[in-house]
Amino acid sequence: MKNALFLLLDQFADWEGAYLSSTLNQSEIWSVKTISVEEKVVSLGGFSVLVDYIIGAETENYDLLIMIGGNSWNNDRNDLLEFVKKAFGKGIPVGAICGAVDYLAKNGFLNSYKHTGNSVYLWDEYKCYTAANKFVEKQAVKDGKLVTANGTAPHEFTELVLELIEFDTPENIEKAMFMNKYGFYNYCEKYGNPFL
Repeated sequence: MKNALFLLLDQFADWEGAYLSSTLNQSEIWSVKTISVEEKVVSLGGFSVLVDYIIGAETENYDLLIMIGGNSWNNDRNDLLEFVKKAFGKGIPVGAICGAVDYLAKNGFLNSYKHTGNSVYLWDEYKCYTAANKFVEKQAVKDGKLVTANGTAPHEFTELVLELIEFDTPENIEKAMFMNKYGFYNYCEKYGNPFL
């Protein structure tokens, strides 16, 4: 069983990880767990989550780190920074969306990768960010073991993370994402009824 850790801070954007977490968690190969700096976090949509792990007491064995955006990433906690450094240092695949990408930029994690985010101009005053020339104006970008996305890109984010971890064939991932984006009837028109 492979483990995906979803890093959620208080006021996390619950819609940004919904497609990805539900796809992974319905698989026989993947398990989804949550992690944070506190025991309970509340999403922007009002969902309360009792997390599986507190940073510092997490499982050592995980195969994917997903950093979900929201309103609490302007954060200087050392335990959070050390946890993210450790994931990058181990070469664990990382996906970050919205405010979580801002956090990566602020702390210099994006400098070796092509990346995207909400806006490169938001990072002008980040002293550790030195890679504006690697910013790509796309909904989501995959480079090496990193996927970044802006806050309006939950579909594109999901698709690239699934590609990154080789969750399924590219064709099956494309089909699943088409269903999520355009709905059942458009899917049937393009690919046929999956239930027949």
